[in-house]
Amino acid sequence: MSILYIILGLILLVVGGEFLVRSAVGLSFKLNLSKMVIGLTVVSFATSAPELLVSIQAALNGFSDISLGNVIGSNIANIGLVLGVTAVIAPLAIDKDFYKFNWPVMMLLSIVLYFVLKSGNEITLWEGVGLVALLAVYLYLLINRARKKASTYAVDDGIDDGLSKASNFKIVIWLLIGGVALYGGSELLVMGAVDLATAMGISERVIAVTMIAVGTSVPELAASVIAALKKEKALSLGNLIGSNIFNIASVLGITAIIQPIAVKSEEVLTNDIWWMLGFAAVLIPLAFLPKKFEIGRIKGLVIVIGYCAFISLAFLKN
Repeated sequence: MSILYIILGLILLVVGGEFLVRSAVGLSFKLNLSKMVIGLTVVSFATSAPELLVSIQAALNGFSDISLGNVIGSNIANIGLVLGVTAVIAPLAIDKDFYKFNWPVMMLLSIVLYFVLKSGNEITLWEGVGLVALLAVYLYLLINRARKKASTYAVDDGIDDGLSKASNFKIVIWLLIGGVALYGGSELLVMGAVDLATAMGISERVIAVTMIAVGTSVPELAASVIAALKKEKALSLGNLIGSNIFNIASVLGITAIIQPIAVKSEEVLTNDIWWMLGFAAVLIPLAFLPKKFEIGRIKGLVIVIGYCAFISLAFLKN
């Protein structure tokens, strides 16, 4: 039954996330927000909703390892799995924003998370407030940079214009479906993960950094692979880095404000977070060596092999 709960939970999270994005974008058009602001803020928050609901649900139920493992594992999966597989299918181009802005912010937040966890073995309410404040600064700088860029050349915001014509009734229905599906999915996923960990003698942390993390990264992986196969513009490196920033600052920040997140397994600090920092750090040498400004098939394969090693070691060490 635990496997069934996990599968149903993941399906509901994917469905809920999709409807929440639709309702959020539709509502944003009603509020006359620009497409650029919608793309950089509203969509990013909405696509982080599955991770957020799972982390809050786990923290409230006393399973902090799942809250932390979900975010750390998702950040590893975004680079090791999503970016790696996409690059194997179609090379990813790198722009200046990657190494001048997005990557430094992601590394800074990753290092901040390490020291926050190490200092007191938990993320307190005020540390959660600090993470959300850092997110606000990041969004302010991001929107300013995007406005300057938009004034010089067209920016592909990826927002569906059709959603601007959605009726208020549709937006409310989408919001209700998204909210109910996300809540139900997070309940089932956390329950199934805890049951499976207990039945198999595997720690909740390992289940969180592997199965749950991959599950909450499935939408990004599917979108990237489909785009790459169609020879369309694949999910950009910037979007994946942005997702990692949101996972740390908004998911862990908001969760900690609602319920402080304790470090229950020392492996979170001695193993998992080092993998997360390693996958983030290796992007810079991969971006410039040997061919500059591109992550091609060979580099993508190296990243995927690294991710497979992480998953294998997580279960073996357990």
